[in-house]
Amino acid sequence: MTATPSINPLPNRGLRVGVSIFVRKEGGQSMWENGIFQNCLFLVMLLMRSPVVAETYLVVGGSDATPENAKEFLAGAPVPIIDMNEASTRLDVMIEMSAQLAREWVVAFRERGGKIVSMRVGNDYVIDIERMIFDKPQGLLISAAPYHEVWTLPEYERTCQPYYASAFRAPVRLMPHLWSPLVLEREMARTRPGQRFEYQPGKRRWRAGIFEPNICMVKTSFIPMLVCEMAHRENADLLKHVNVFNTFHLKEHAGFNNFATHLDIVRHGIASFEGRFPFTEAVMRSVDVIVSHHWENAQNYVYYEAIYGGYPLIHSSHLIGSCGYRYHGFDCEEGGRVLNQAFAEHDQNLASYRATANAFLLTLDPEYEENVRTYSEALAALYTH
Repeated sequence: MTATPSINPLPNRGLRVGVSIFVRKEGGQSMWENGIFQNCLFLVMLLMRSPVVAETYLVVGGSDATPENAKEFLAGAPVPIIDMNEASTRLDVMIEMSAQLAREWVVAFRERGGKIVSMRVGNDYVIDIERMIFDKPQGLLISAAPYHEVWTLPEYERTCQPYYASAFRAPVRLMPHLWSPLVLEREMARTRPGQRFEYQPGKRRWRAGIFEPNICMVKTSFIPMLVCEMAHRENADLLKHVNVFNTFHLKEHAGFNNFATHLDIVRHGIASFEGRFPFTEAVMRSVDVIVSHHWENAQNYVYYEAIYGGYPLIHSSHLIGSCGYRYHGFDCEEGGRVLNQAFAEHDQNLASYRATANAFLLTLDPEYEENVRTYSEALAALYTH
């Protein structure tokens, strides 16, 4: 008996795949604004290596922007940049990522035979409930767009995977997180030509940096501040300074002010509350150790950038292997002990720390064979039943 052919066979010429990226008409964007812009770049880098993909594009979406508006922001992009109109007729697969697609566009694209994937790389469940409960502007749109699949990351398996499956009425697939030092190295070449982004051993005291964005409760400065507080109480000679970035807007908030002014790191004058700066510039200027925390957000570019540079990373993530120095959950007292341990051990173990980090970071590379295979198989699966 002859096997029944697939109803939607994979095109023999290879797939033409687009990744949506939000571009503001007025410009002024940076790859450092948020992780999703970098994630778009890393995904197209991977798609260029995929044996099932013939052509890859970045597709400009949002606020009536055009590819012309994206010229400076996406300078050096490795793939062509097209608009939504061209994407509707040129592509076989559209991956919605940084710019959410209008339901009408998705329906029309499907009717032409296109495949639609929504790639979700933020903790939309938490973001959405915060915005609804606290009457903030809407986040993710439940638009009834008919996606073929939703792709997300292992860090969202508990919170977002069932949320997406129910809200979007589509199967959800966990996909590898991607990262490359490309953006970091470009930034270094632009701002500090000839210098390397790397930890400098031999400091008598450490300057800590806390980089949580403080715009959603999954990544805030409160636990890292308490980690530094506990380490300082145990050893007052450890920390020279604590830079709490992305908190300038909180300085006058009564609750935050009350919390902060009761800490010894504030009372003793070693903490400051700063604005938002590019990670490389802030670290090179004033940081020796990165102290972090997450809540259901265990894969984070700051972690990767820190360990890439050999900087000690104090963290609570279960998804970065044996890299950095881990404490568990919300245990800031354990975090303080871990910070003291890192200070005692890091310099003498720097070579092995770097080796462990490099081995892990290889598994995130967009050109890593296992990552290319996983994404290629997921694309091919769109054409099977």
